[in-house]
Amino acid sequence: MSGVDRSRLAIFTSSLGGGGVQRSMRNLAVALVDRGYAVDLIVCHDDPTLAGELRRAGVHVTVLSASTAGLGRLLALAADPGGWRELGPTVLWPLKTWRKLDFLAGLRDHLRARPPIGLLSAMTQCNLVAVWAHRLAGRPGRVVVSERNMLSSFITRYQDKSRWRHLAPLVRRTYARADAIIGVSQAVADDLIDCAGLDRARLHTAPNPVIDTTLRHHAGQPRRDGWFAPGQAPVVLGVGRLVDQKDPHTLLRAFARVRANRPVRLVLIGDGDERAALADHATRLGVADDVALPGWDEQPFSAMAAAGVFVLPSRWEGLPGVLIQALACGCPVVATDCPGGSAEVLDNGRYGALVAVGDEIAMARAIEAALDTPGEVAVRREHAERYSANNAAACYAALLDPAATRPSAPTEASIPA
Repeated sequence: MSGVDRSRLAIFTSSLGGGGVQRSMRNLAVALVDRGYAVDLIVCHDDPTLAGELRRAGVHVTVLSASTAGLGRLLALAADPGGWRELGPTVLWPLKTWRKLDFLAGLRDHLRARPPIGLLSAMTQCNLVAVWAHRLAGRPGRVVVSERNMLSSFITRYQDKSRWRHLAPLVRRTYARADAIIGVSQAVADDLIDCAGLDRARLHTAPNPVIDTTLRHHAGQPRRDGWFAPGQAPVVLGVGRLVDQKDPHTLLRAFARVRANRPVRLVLIGDGDERAALADHATRLGVADDVALPGWDEQPFSAMAAAGVFVLPSRWEGLPGVLIQALACGCPVVATDCPGGSAEVLDNGRYGALVAVGDEIAMARAIEAALDTPGEVAVRREHAERYSANNAAACYAALLDPAATRPSAPTEASIPA
């Protein structure tokens, strides 16, 4: 192993492109470079366009190669030979296990070749792999795991699958070997304590690096195309994966109720396995001509700035980045009061309406109220700035680098006793 570079930090996550987690890790990597660190962003799956942008910003991007089938299981056991009871139901015995395990050897080798003073990982599977790789590499520097979503909701949702049903004991054992554990919201941190039995003293909350110069630039660009052109009916906007967790069908039904009362259109930016079903559902509701499903957009911020209202209808969330982005773009927002960080972001309704999960009637009423009384753009933008990349970078640096200055609240908050 080469010597540890006292300025090098490493971030490990699933891919460069994708959803909010991947975007926040890209933002964080750039913000840490701006603070003077050499940053290795280590991923399992490449995106050449994003990789080029990151490298131009000074981030060292490494795309790991997958190992031969089965090696990851053996390495996980080698990293924690005393944990075979917890590893068994989730890693060792299932015929089908996590794809992330195939990158355990590659991450171990990277940490040996380029040992950082701190390694940060994001998302549950990546977190487990990061702790094991860190141990196998000889524990170079600190390892910090970041939970991005409600673990209990995930386990409950997929409890019919053995490798998920037995996840909590493995998380409890493995995360306890990390130097710090981060929940991206108070709700996520509390859920880790309740669901996995983690030590409250080991947990921190840290804001996601959601707001950066790219968002501010695109939000300031006038959107004059199609339904966003001046003089058109107001747009109800949703952004995110079109999957069951995000519950886009409730938003569609709520929109149909609003459409029955006034001219309005719905744009759902995103992709996922519910996209075709949503198009069929819109036809059955008789609103297909006023519903657009344009697919994914890496930069939806001009649409957020131009929309009449942004709606997040999720069943559960960790810390919803798109909700923060919509606020930063000045858009009025409506969100479900789901398990997770939505109520936290909106300060329990101060900065946007909260409605019950699955309640299309309450959602429709909240949408109409937001269209009629949108509130102050500047107030929403100012509130969103607490999730800026600079604030987040200061907080994460303090947890990864023993020599860094620890920021004061609100950029970091301890879990209350």
